[in-house]
Amino acid sequence: MKNNKSIQTRAFHYLILVFFLMLGVIAVGDATAQTDPMMEGGEWHTVSLKSDGTVWTWGANASGQLGDGTGIDKLTPVQVSGLTGVIAVAAGSGHTLALKSNGTVWAWGRNDYGQIGDGRTTDRYTPVQVNGLSGVSAVAAGEYHTLALKGDGTVWAWGRNNLGQLGIGTISIKPKTSPVNVSGLTGIIAIAAGAWHSVALKSDGTVWTWGENKYGELGDGTTTVRSTPVQVTGLSGVVAIAAGGWHTLVIKTDNTVWAWGRNDYGQLGNNSTINKLTPVKVSTVTDIEAITAGKLHSAALRSDCTVWAWGQNTDGQLGDGTIIMKKVPVEVLNVSDAISIGSGGYHTAEINTDCTMRAWGDNAEGQLGDNTIIDKSIAVEVIIPPATPFDLGSCSPSDKDSDGIPDCNDNCPDNCNVQQLDADADGIGDVCDTDPGCGGCGQAQCEQQC
Repeated sequence: MKNNKSIQTRAFHYLILVFFLMLGVIAVGDATAQTDPMMEGGEWHTVSLKSDGTVWTWGANASGQLGDGTGIDKLTPVQVSGLTGVIAVAAGSGHTLALKSNGTVWAWGRNDYGQIGDGRTTDRYTPVQVNGLSGVSAVAAGEYHTLALKGDGTVWAWGRNNLGQLGIGTISIKPKTSPVNVSGLTGIIAIAAGAWHSVALKSDGTVWTWGENKYGELGDGTTTVRSTPVQVTGLSGVVAIAAGGWHTLVIKTDNTVWAWGRNDYGQLGNNSTINKLTPVKVSTVTDIEAITAGKLHSAALRSDCTVWAWGQNTDGQLGDGTIIMKKVPVEVLNVSDAISIGSGGYHTAEINTDCTMRAWGDNAEGQLGDNTIIDKSIAVEVIIPPATPFDLGSCSPSDKDSDGIPDCNDNCPDNCNVQQLDADADGIGDVCDTDPGCGGCGQAQCEQQC
């Protein structure tokens, strides 16, 4: 999912975006406006948003999900036809979404369940506008359903509803081909879509879910399907959400990660393979800035710009050089300067501080963008074909204290420490170190020893 700066910074930017969308003062189709680059993965394709507001795609294209007007798979990035002024993207199983700066939503690709939202069930090979939506601030895509968050804090949904994933109080084999209002939700600031379930984060830090619940992915302590939103049990202080195939992840204010739902591949990261009906803490990882979830795996971006992953690894989607599943987080190899992460069904991707992109995992349809169809268990760089006018643009890493040193490399990221003074060489800048005379170990250990 995004340019994953500090959680507080991202929350502030979100509120500013919502404010201007509600006022209607963001320029329509402003191709010159700069936005944060991001990458997202569909089941077998990948989407990248450049800072100039154009969208690029690669991988599977049987249903037109690449938006280039063809049905031909692409092994390297191609530009989506006729689309500018985009500020966010999302990808489902076989469809893709773009949110424009004017608050409208555009979609393309597979549409057999109305997931495009244009009132029809015909696949679209180039972008079309979703019916009747304006003032939108975020989008999310599930297997065959789609969500949109409006600036007024309400959530809208369309597509398949066989398991209540639209949240409208009914379950039906007849899909909704245009947006409908999710029942009883207000004050929402973020949304996420799993394969068959949906997730929303309220401004008060609580999380609400609906749809399929076979594995406990709704987190309400049951396995009962819900056609209207229910609150996740015992969870508060949440600042970010993500949804996998049948599991759900959140980040709390203390930068820890919590998870629930299906766990047969260890995708909850709690050193177990037992499904959980309520949230459990992900083992070992701390200082998390962003999360993403594939069908059966999970990944997290740390404040030091490293990426950690856990769960299914059959296709190398954990990026640790093996194809062995992991029940606790492991560090992704060949990635040390990530600022944004995203995941597809069985692959994972990231953007670096230098604006290069890397991906790893399943590559059967070319979704890694390295001009091959060979799976990769170690991150490889996305290849930009010669003469292709592709440049992500600005990929400035987070710098919370504005001292000119990226948080990745700053030994005191919350306080200005331009000289990076560290008298005891414990990796904690003197400005932040409560006992700068104790060296050779982590701060927690030092405080106990000195």
